[in-house]
Amino acid sequence: MGIEPTDLPDVTYGVATSSYQIEGATEADGRGASIWDVFSRVPGAVADGDSGEPGCDHYHRLEEDLDLLAWLGVDSYRFSIAWPRIQPDGHRIEPRGLAFYDRLVDGLVDRGITPLATLYHWDLPQALEEEGGWASRPVVDAFAEYARIVGEHLGDRVRDFSTLNEPWCAAFLGYDVGIHAPGVRSPSRAIAAAHHLMLAHGRATRVLRGVLGPDASLGIVLNPAPVRPVSDHPDDHAAVTLADGLRNRVWTDPLFRGVYPDDVLAAWEPLADLGALHRDGDLDEIAAPVDLLGINYYTPVHVGARSSGHGGGTPAGPGQDHLVEVAGPEPTSALGWSIDPTGLYDLLTRLHADYGVPMAIAETGGAFPDVPDARGYVDDADRIAYLDGHLAAFSRAVASGVDMRAFYVWTLMDNFEWAEGYRSTFGIVRVDRDTMERLPKASAHWYRDLLAARTSAR
Repeated sequence: MGIEPTDLPDVTYGVATSSYQIEGATEADGRGASIWDVFSRVPGAVADGDSGEPGCDHYHRLEEDLDLLAWLGVDSYRFSIAWPRIQPDGHRIEPRGLAFYDRLVDGLVDRGITPLATLYHWDLPQALEEEGGWASRPVVDAFAEYARIVGEHLGDRVRDFSTLNEPWCAAFLGYDVGIHAPGVRSPSRAIAAAHHLMLAHGRATRVLRGVLGPDASLGIVLNPAPVRPVSDHPDDHAAVTLADGLRNRVWTDPLFRGVYPDDVLAAWEPLADLGALHRDGDLDEIAAPVDLLGINYYTPVHVGARSSGHGGGTPAGPGQDHLVEVAGPEPTSALGWSIDPTGLYDLLTRLHADYGVPMAIAETGGAFPDVPDARGYVDDADRIAYLDGHLAAFSRAVASGVDMRAFYVWTLMDNFEWAEGYRSTFGIVRVDRDTMERLPKASAHWYRDLLAARTSAR
């Protein structure tokens, strides 16, 4: 293994989860339906017909999971709040939902663990989807009101908030490709969703700033990726430029420069009425100052142009039909994603050079074919190697001058992995699907020992 405790930058270290993936209890204490509850009931939408029920039954096993976090020795825990628990119909407040997050936050604080709350990790109240969802402008005000409710209730104990997790997935996988909830396939609605997500981020950031004051840390979590050509053909290099715009710059340029990239607007112009969608003042709202940019990194993106002979593959969003995203080289994780820590270093140094914003790794980790022994223990050397390599790349970026504030492992425990159901396991803790018993894997012990040794070395 390459990383030593003394090599770790002096930043925050933690683990990350999301509400729909672990909580379960999807009908408990007044919780309303989310778009993922409804989407999961569509035949064939999710592997094996799985859903977020029971997840990891975190809702009922909260104290056990808080003790697990304390055992790991993490500085911070990144979690998300289930919007349908707070506002079951997108409007009415449910006190029992707020009370659950009171217990979670109080339990973290009591254990000396800093909470980092994400307001939206894809579980939109189904009632708001039926009113138009992210493709309609009224959802922006609904999200800002939700942010106000959460900020006023938890802000005396939670000072670190992210508005959105991976709007690229929410907009394009949910409304264009249709493989995520709500399962829509409409380029125009996807483009509208992308804009409204970003506008909701900006408006909610201003609301939270007003509620929490200037000393709170506010941000957003994106999943940018280095984009690489599949060959040296000139058309493939041109494809990289546009794919980078549609995967990366479409989010970062509005956030930090107050503009949409010209190449993205040109690609979208035939697909949506941008003049009606983008109103005066929207970009100023989107560019609300943030304190931290969260980065979720798993793998580079490899693209080619159909004109250079590349067929098949997957269009990665509206305006990319003439491009294809193809599988990268080995080694790969269980999902076929290339394992490439150099991509993380390249991404962080590029974002630092382009925007100069403080950043955190909000997620990184790997799905691997975990095989438990007779005792239920998983010796996941492949996951340890993955995390070791990415921590080394992270450390190298910090040594190069990149302003990094934190590193969060995805994920605490095996959970519901969206369209993959429970087949794909990213956790450093195994969850027995029959008993819900938590069983730390070798990677959990490795991470715990690394953090303990880092603390001792200070």
